[in-house]
Amino acid sequence: MADILLSHGYFLQEDEKEQQIMRPYPPLGLLYLSAYLKRAGFAVDLFDSTLRTRAELLLRLASRSAPVLGLYTTLMSRRSVLDITAAARAHGWTVVLGGPESANHPAEYLARGADVIVIGEGEQTLAELLPAIAARGVHHLHDVAGTVFRDDSGQVVTTAARPLIAGIDSIPWPDRAAIDIPAYVDIWRTHHGRGSVNLITARGCAYKCNWCSHSVYGFTHRRRSVLDCADEVEWIRDTYQPDQLWYADDVFTIHPTWLIEFSRELHRRGIRLPFETITRADRMMRDDVVDALAALGCYRIWIGAESGSQRILDAMQRGVTREQVMHASQAAQRRGIEVGMFLMWGYEGETPDDIADTVDLVKRANPDVFFTTVAYPITGTGYFAKVRDRVTLPGAWEDGSDRQYEIAGRPDRSYYKLADTWLRSAVDAHRSVADPGHAAAQQAQAEAARVALLARHAAATPAMP
Repeated sequence: MADILLSHGYFLQEDEKEQQIMRPYPPLGLLYLSAYLKRAGFAVDLFDSTLRTRAELLLRLASRSAPVLGLYTTLMSRRSVLDITAAARAHGWTVVLGGPESANHPAEYLARGADVIVIGEGEQTLAELLPAIAARGVHHLHDVAGTVFRDDSGQVVTTAARPLIAGIDSIPWPDRAAIDIPAYVDIWRTHHGRGSVNLITARGCAYKCNWCSHSVYGFTHRRRSVLDCADEVEWIRDTYQPDQLWYADDVFTIHPTWLIEFSRELHRRGIRLPFETITRADRMMRDDVVDALAALGCYRIWIGAESGSQRILDAMQRGVTREQVMHASQAAQRRGIEVGMFLMWGYEGETPDDIADTVDLVKRANPDVFFTTVAYPITGTGYFAKVRDRVTLPGAWEDGSDRQYEIAGRPDRSYYKLADTWLRSAVDAHRSVADPGHAAAQQAQAEAARVALLARHAAATPAMP
């Protein structure tokens, strides 16, 4: 019997939207936990639910193949995790949850069946927690740092925070052999023509954007060594023969010297695998940084622009200017790197003028692709604190997520659909100079959406006395 079964609550088979996109990646966090625990002498099973079915997982739970089930939780998996937890408890499992979602709502998850919540980085905590549970049960874990549990009286106990692992080269590479990585590569190759594998070169983000959750790594950034990362890339290339990589760091270009040395090391080894990754515009201001990205094989860089309004960017505590966003986009495109841009509507205090600034920024920066979302306040963030008194969750907590919070006084989704139409039509018109007829039609559509949005805003704004 294994000491622990690791899994999570996401099933690609149940996600109709992702079935259209088909860009799945393995759960690196669980693979890191598996590798660490195995090296520490534990017997670990790993059920990667992404490419499996719920029925298969429930059958595994019925087999009672380990005393502890460890589930990774995310913003969108609340209902699924609770259902799995209930099924596991019915078969006598002890259920331990980890990840950002359960760290933000530990009492709620404990009240609904979980036995222990791991807060923060999980490797060292699980290695101490498993023998403690075996020896003393789930109500006497006061000396296990980084946990939340209920004592014998039912009171919720939060233990001391566990220090993060300082030297992350000491953590073994993800246990990719435990799951079917070739299946992921094949899915990518079938649907996109290029098989892809993910990895990280660092943990955490030291920036303090106040809508972003830092519940796992805090406001830290810990970088792996150039040689350790280069060794992993070489091993991935030789083992899985992917056509590209996804560097899943929060801010890949945060350390220019490291990036340049990494580029040189891969060049020395004759490795140039195309990749995409995420960064911040202010970490793309140096030519040698963008040159290093191009030399490494970066074909698309994703930038969190969020808003074209400097007033809103400052309110978000982004620490980035719209001029830096334009510079980073243009610098990347000059080197043949596509730019993807993330944008956010509805942040606290946003007005139609701020939306107009965002439309202007996207037209000027001209990213190759951009996505919009409506801002949502994640529990524990500065943004949540700003709007706490106006936040409600429609329906039961168990069936929702922080993404579904409604903020009193903010426009509904149809307002932001008008913002989307205004943005996309205006950008399309701007790009269609070679087709005056199409440009005129798109500009007319953009103007109609702008006028409708302004009317909605005026109708919702109290008249001045």
